[in-house]
Amino acid sequence: MTSINEKATTLLELHRPGNPVILPTVWDAWSANLAVSAGFQALTVGSHPVSDSIGKPDNEGITFDELLHRISQITAAVELPLSVDIESGYGLEPARLIEGLIGAGAVGLNIEDTVHSEGGRLREAQEHADFVGGLRQAADAAGVHMVVNARTDLFVKQVGDESDRVDRAIARLKLAAEAGADVLYPVGRHDDATQKRLTSELPLPVNAIGLPDQDDPASFGPLGVARVSFGPFFQAALAAHAATLLGRWS
Repeated sequence: MTSINEKATTLLELHRPGNPVILPTVWDAWSANLAVSAGFQALTVGSHPVSDSIGKPDNEGITFDELLHRISQITAAVELPLSVDIESGYGLEPARLIEGLIGAGAVGLNIEDTVHSEGGRLREAQEHADFVGGLRQAADAAGVHMVVNARTDLFVKQVGDESDRVDRAIARLKLAAEAGADVLYPVGRHDDATQKRLTSELPLPVNAIGLPDQDDPASFGPLGVARVSFGPFFQAALAAHAATLLGRWS
């Protein structure tokens, strides 16, 4: 079996700007095995799909222990490196989060700056960077280079004036990079000019979101993207297809 440190190294090395790694967003062992059978090199677990799969709301509608239970099922079923969306951290300390993820076999994480346990407020830029730094320090102490994907919700929440939103997102994510992030995630759907600006001005590999049933996989490389994930959209596309199939019989 591949060691957890080898998986972490593999995941990090897959992030190549201009030649992005595609990380299908899965939610259980079944969907993970679908992605493995299709030939992908690594996977990510999305909070929204996991929550939907057990009938609970997104935005920390499940507990961290419930998430870890699902992660353990996935890592028991597949050998690929796995990154996990831990939302804003479930109100837990970085050391507890890292301990739980490593124990469940994950080697990467997404951490966002919307604090769901506090009314959905956005962390201040330095506050978010400090949390990223805490995760890095905890991972270093545990001896595993957890691949930290620092996310900002400035775009999806449309925080502040649109005129300087890109500037603020870049400044925020640069602080996260200085704190120890490996990947930066200005989550949202961006036009080509904005995406190129983000990838050219940010100092680390950039994660973009892809629509698996609509986007051209080849379109992300020329924009400088290093990682593409699907968020809830892979599960949604399967649900739409399932509705068509089931509709024939209802």
